[in-house]
Amino acid sequence: MSILSRNVNELWANVLTETLKRLGLTTAVICPGSRSTPLAVSFAIASPEIEAISILDERSAAFFALGRAKATGLPTAVVCTSGTAGANFYSCVIEARESRVPLLLLTADRPPELRECHSGQTIDQLKLYGNYPNWQTELALPSYDINILAYLRQTLVHAWERCLYPVPGVVHLNIPFRDPLSPISDGVNFSHLQPSFDSEEFFSPLINRGWNSTSAFTPIPQQWLNCSRGIIIAGVAQPQKPQDYCSAIAKLSQILQWPVLGEGLSPIRNYQEYNPHLISTYDIILRNPELAKQLAPEMVIQIGDMPTSKELRSWLSNTQARRWVIDKSGENLDPLHGQTTHLHLSIEELVKDSPLPTPNSPLPYLQKWCTTEAKIRAAVDEKMAKIEEFVESKVAWLLSVKLPKKTPLFISNSMPVRDVEFFWKPSNFQVCPFFNRGANGIDGTLSTALGIAHQNQSSVMLTGDLALLHDTNGFLIRNKFIGHLSIVLINNNGGGIFEMLPIAKFDPPFEEFFATPQDIDFAQLCATYSIEHELITSWGHLQQKLTQLPNKGIRVLELRTNRKADAQWRRENLPKFSFD
Repeated sequence: MSILSRNVNELWANVLTETLKRLGLTTAVICPGSRSTPLAVSFAIASPEIEAISILDERSAAFFALGRAKATGLPTAVVCTSGTAGANFYSCVIEARESRVPLLLLTADRPPELRECHSGQTIDQLKLYGNYPNWQTELALPSYDINILAYLRQTLVHAWERCLYPVPGVVHLNIPFRDPLSPISDGVNFSHLQPSFDSEEFFSPLINRGWNSTSAFTPIPQQWLNCSRGIIIAGVAQPQKPQDYCSAIAKLSQILQWPVLGEGLSPIRNYQEYNPHLISTYDIILRNPELAKQLAPEMVIQIGDMPTSKELRSWLSNTQARRWVIDKSGENLDPLHGQTTHLHLSIEELVKDSPLPTPNSPLPYLQKWCTTEAKIRAAVDEKMAKIEEFVESKVAWLLSVKLPKKTPLFISNSMPVRDVEFFWKPSNFQVCPFFNRGANGIDGTLSTALGIAHQNQSSVMLTGDLALLHDTNGFLIRNKFIGHLSIVLINNNGGGIFEMLPIAKFDPPFEEFFATPQDIDFAQLCATYSIEHELITSWGHLQQKLTQLPNKGIRVLELRTNRKADAQWRRENLPKFSFD
């Protein structure tokens, strides 16, 4: 193959894109600008293996790339020009770091002689994202020297690996270019390079190899096996192989005869058949002081990040049980600062060689958990099925029982993630939950959801009005988007989560400075972007829209609710379920 070019910049960019293609890059998101011209042109005409997508807004572009990386498990590249363009990636960089998602940021820059001299569109882009990237460097100025091109190739190999190993995250490459930026001749004769690029020798080192690490066999600790009052917490997680993940947790539960407290933002509630000891109503159970006392554990195994539930966190802090965290990263996943041991391996590795035990009658402690779960689960489901008026909490429950099998579902932060944790009913529908719980912000929610849904199964997003409004530029992706996204919009005209906080009692300033109602007509907003909009008028109406999702397009299904009434409903009903 030949990648010879009309100027040094084009050659440099072509070696870059060819290297990334061979490493496994499938998507490059390109933001418009001049200094990044060599990269944009090269990605735009690269082989079909790399899909190049043009997105105007840099923040939206980064979050769309984040969604693609979540869906594929591979790094997605994002390209921008010099100046403040790269600064718009910052909130996404933070989220990718905290949620361990691989992103490759390619920020074009002016050459050294045009810096710090008031040359236009120039800022200090070195270490622009502080300590958030896994790795960051500035590439050398483009050169046609074969040794410098080899340096470029190997730097990209290292960058790709640092995106993925040992913990997925962000790599930032700052890339300076001199003129000419367009693919016009600069008078350089590249004929001496022809032999190198007409053979496969130059790119032969590019075997997409994993990080060279092996985990020694770790047997299940004997102290776990000897404990009859232990719990397993399946926390916030987005595993690439959810079936294997859920199966491994179920195996550990069977070996230990411990219940599994399954967070709604874990796939475990959507693979119910794997785990007969699944507890989905733990937040409600622990609101009953007597039950919380009776069910206090001696040992706790936490798999992945701690669940959202404040009730659970408070209970764990009060019980002071001995805890273990199972997670391959080297990160501290114990926000409670307890007596905790970190086992740096995956749950799949832990149970891989452990035989299943002979089935026995459940231990009394396990039986107490399972009996309580069955009673409260039945009460929640019966209550939800009978609700006729629009109550926000029912939306999450309805999605759990009506979404088509294996639907990707992006869940926005604030109240939607909490309603999913409270009310999501376990099933075997294998719904795939996605979320941005690294930094728990509302930045880029729409763009992330579109990135997940792009070239994927028809997908759904659950969001409130403020989170959607915060990222409406995501709708600009509509002409590049391939697939379908249904946005279930809970419009309570403000920040419903603040209604659950003590500040809600102080108005002023609550309504203006915390609830921040925007009074937006979403039908008109959608029309501006040529997005389909439909006002949902009943639960049956919403159910009909969710049962069979379209194959293409973006639509907003709006439910109008009363945030004060919804907050009061949660305060009154959540404790009732565990006392009835």
